[in-house]
Amino acid sequence: MVLPDDPKYALKKVEEIREMVDNDLGFQQAPLMCYSRTKTLLFISNDKKVIGCLIAEHIQWGYRVIEEKVPEVSSENEKVIFERQKAWCCSTSPEPAICGISRIWVFSMMRRKKIASRMIECLRSNFIYGSYLSKEEIAFSDPTPDGKLFATQYCGTGQFLVYNFLNGQHQTLLP
Repeated sequence: MVLPDDPKYALKKVEEIREMVDNDLGFQQAPLMCYSRTKTLLFISNDKKVIGCLIAEHIQWGYRVIEEKVPEVSSENEKVIFERQKAWCCSTSPEPAICGISRIWVFSMMRRKKIASRMIECLRSNFIYGSYLSKEEIAFSDPTPDGKLFATQYCGTGQFLVYNFLNGQHQTLLP
């Protein structure tokens, strides 16, 4: 875990990794809301390569995703395709949240090996000293289609919390 008060060389490395992650996720080099309140977790492989990155920040509010019923499909593959392509929306009623995950990324060749889940478990244990966050206290920022599938699986519901890290603490996710 890299914190805002860590040495400059560590923060510089995190910034390089964040730029690469943003490119891979398709973000427009979006600045973090408040650098002094972020925690970055890096998952390092045995051969000393960064294969996972999670950037979290303190937030106050999240908005519950409104789950749409999946139509009857004949295969799990069709269900995944539908989930990736469908539009989604969220409630306009804010709910209390403590931790916002602004980015979660795993190297493409290492996905589906529980790396993202392990990073969130580590975050839940270490975000607030002496406290273990519940899944209800975590919100995800504007997830990609794959991120939405991951959050649904990790949280055990498609009605997880989201927040918009670009527009501040009390904005709705959608215009």
